[in-house]
Amino acid sequence: MKSLEDRSFISDLVRIAVPIALQNLVSSAVNMLDTVMVGRLGEAPLAAVGLGNQVFFLLVLFVFGITSGSGVFTAQYWGAKDVPGIRRTVGLSLSLAVGCAALFSVAGLAFPAGVIGLYSRDPDVIRLGADYLRVAALGYLPTAASFSLGLSMRSVERVRLPMVATIISLGLNAFLNWVLIFGMFGLPAMGVVGAAWATVISRVVELGILLVGSYARDYPTAGKLSELVSWDRLWVSRFMTITLPVIANEVTWSLGITTYNAIFARAGTPHIAAYNVSNTVSQLAMVLFLGTANAAAVMIGKKIGEKKKDTAELWARRFAFMAPMVGLVVGLSLIPLRFVLPLLFKLDAATLAQVSSMLVVLGLALPFKVFNLHVIVGICRAGGDTKFGFWYDLGGIWGIGVPLAALGAFVFGLPAWGIFLLTMTEEVVKSGFGLWRLLSRKWIRSVA
Repeated sequence: MKSLEDRSFISDLVRIAVPIALQNLVSSAVNMLDTVMVGRLGEAPLAAVGLGNQVFFLLVLFVFGITSGSGVFTAQYWGAKDVPGIRRTVGLSLSLAVGCAALFSVAGLAFPAGVIGLYSRDPDVIRLGADYLRVAALGYLPTAASFSLGLSMRSVERVRLPMVATIISLGLNAFLNWVLIFGMFGLPAMGVVGAAWATVISRVVELGILLVGSYARDYPTAGKLSELVSWDRLWVSRFMTITLPVIANEVTWSLGITTYNAIFARAGTPHIAAYNVSNTVSQLAMVLFLGTANAAAVMIGKKIGEKKKDTAELWARRFAFMAPMVGLVVGLSLIPLRFVLPLLFKLDAATLAQVSSMLVVLGLALPFKVFNLHVIVGICRAGGDTKFGFWYDLGGIWGIGVPLAALGAFVFGLPAWGIFLLTMTEEVVKSGFGLWRLLSRKWIRSVA
């Protein structure tokens, strides 16, 4: 029996994690290509697009909070083979995500300069960032819908269609970036505005692929309108009890990350330019682990739905041990990347030196970052233990990371890499609390 469970663990991990990791790899590679393209325009455009994307980043994390919370239900309903429950969950998740995106769109369209001004005082950055945001906000609604649908499909082990949709969308985005930013095929060079239009068009295409593909194949998530809105007050109350802590978790964490960006931006345009580059590399380094964390959420949640809690606990411990070990290897491999930075980015020598040091810090902190990701996204959420995840991140980023970063930037005047080192302190400290929660078994709860 144990041998069968072992084979099931490995086969499920590969089948679910690899497409998600590939999807994230393509996404991060294209994001890095975007950063390189915009970086060829100089520090101010790079900083402007980076700050403009902070609004998108906040939206994605709101949507991720909604969908990740609903994924607790979806994965456990999938284990119990409850298709009506899955479709009810998808409908409410999609409604909340699109409603949230509408609010972000209004802010980006009506007050773009004011939004960018929250982060930077550089007039060139504010002007360019507002031009970018005014267009990018048009893509928030299709982005929220496609993100919500894609994550819902992953929760029922339909991972190939979201992967294909993302690859096509991001490939189109990269091509349109090249055409519109630099003015190819006789078109005018649009700079940062071209980058924004490329993103909007590619997100609309992604949503179309997901809708057509899922309904054509009759996925468990592809319900009729009556199935998607078949909510009652008791069920919505139970849904929100589990989901609201996840949304609050993502909101407080995302506000912390955007505060990091504000701290770096207020410290100076070279600081935020260096931070944007290091963040792009970080996203690329995390692609595998986003795949394994999402796989953990689906696999563990499904076992809880099947009433196999001992197996769920065993698999959780495996993820908590294996992922950081791989994270150590990946982290150490990042350090030599600093030698190729001058070939990729048109930044001055001082900024490149800061990025080089930040990659060393990132490489050493990556195992802790990977462990915390799996505890929150993969294990606690799969088990319905969403309140712990909220306090776990809240204490880390607002109790440790943000205060230390602010002290480093505004009191001690540290260089960008020193501030970055202080932001990574939270990952090391809170990993101890994550290990305690894992061993306590208090994270295992049935919600289906």
